[in-house]
Amino acid sequence: MKRFLLIIVLAIALSIFKFINPAFAAETSDGAKIFSERCASCHIGGGNILIAEKTLKQEALSKYLENYDTDEIKAIIFQIQNGKNAMPAFKNKLSDQEILEVAAYVFQKAQQGW
Repeated sequence: MKRFLLIIVLAIALSIFKFINPAFAAETSDGAKIFSERCASCHIGGGNILIAEKTLKQEALSKYLENYDTDEIKAIIFQIQNGKNAMPAFKNKLSDQEILEVAAYVFQKAQQGW
């Protein structure tokens, strides 16, 4: 439980830091690199090539992540860790830090409209 809380605190801190200079942080972060390598083939530009309505755009995230939790970062982390339907689980493929970075990147890009 303490580890999960630490991840959440780090996600919030990372998000706040990146909002200070979002253009620079979004494209140079490890989250951006990992997303590009692991996620962009299905989620290019925040879209979804397999299930069109399950995008990473803010309105879609708000709609389908509300079933998990009111904290979007926490819900994004959960989705990355566990996957769903055609999306694979990454909890055994990425470190906790990498998952946190990807979640922060997705959250930030959704806020910016991709």
